Amino acid sequence: AGMRFFLQYVGCFFAFFSTGFLIASTWTDCWMVNADDSLEVSTKCRGLWWECVTNVFDGIQTCDEYDSIFAEHPVKLVLTRAMMITADILAGFGFLFLVLGLDCVKFLPDEPLIKLRICLVSGVMLLIAGLPGITGSVWYAVDVYVERSSLVFHNVFLGIQYKFGWSCWLGMAGSLGCFLSGALLTCCMYVFRETSSGRLHSAYSLRKGYFSPGTIVTNVHLPSSQTATAKMYAVDTRV
Repeated sequence: AGMRFFLQYVGCFFAFFSTGFLIASTWTDCWMVNADDSLEVSTKCRGLWWECVTNVFDGIQTCDEYDSIFAEHPVKLVLTRAMMITADILAGFGFLFLVLGLDCVKFLPDEPLIKLRICLVSGVMLLIAGLPGITGSVWYAVDVYVERSSLVFHNVFLGIQYKFGWSCWLGMAGSLGCFLSGALLTCCMYVFRETSSGRLHSAYSLRKGYFSPGTIVTNVHLPSSQTATAKMYAVDTRV
């Protein structure tokens, strides 16, 4: 039981921070940051939804939102948005299910098997959430790196060149955390599920054997050497 509690709390810890990292990476503005060392006046960051410029001297930040979501955008931007939002939703629901499945939460306290199944479901959801998260983050980072490398290779300078920023790193970290928490909840908790199922099945079998009416009747043995008076009293008692 102590090992099961430990795995639940470790999985909840990773799920909480992983979900937070995924949501923060989706809605922050530093997926791409300028990599030109000659630009010392401002720092320019691009996110999935807007682009911000921060003055290095006074720290004033100015942000410009992109066009409407129905406007034409690069495929990289559209697919990364879709994958990150999907990862956010799956990780959020996985974390909520995990909280309900914790033994310390007073939800279905008399149904330990159902709570274990809830933990398994949350683990599967977290594993699935890590897939679009890591795909979107790594693909975005690789695309930025390939774009910059191709420009450097062809000696093309467009004023500002970018590298992937801390928002992209948050997406990768959150996705890996989802994989880790999901693996703990599915692989390790499955062992406890099998053990608990076997114990409950054994207890049910014993209870059925001791308390079924047929067993009680067959286990009642009357003495073979009964007198006629004793048999008469036994018949009267039954009546």
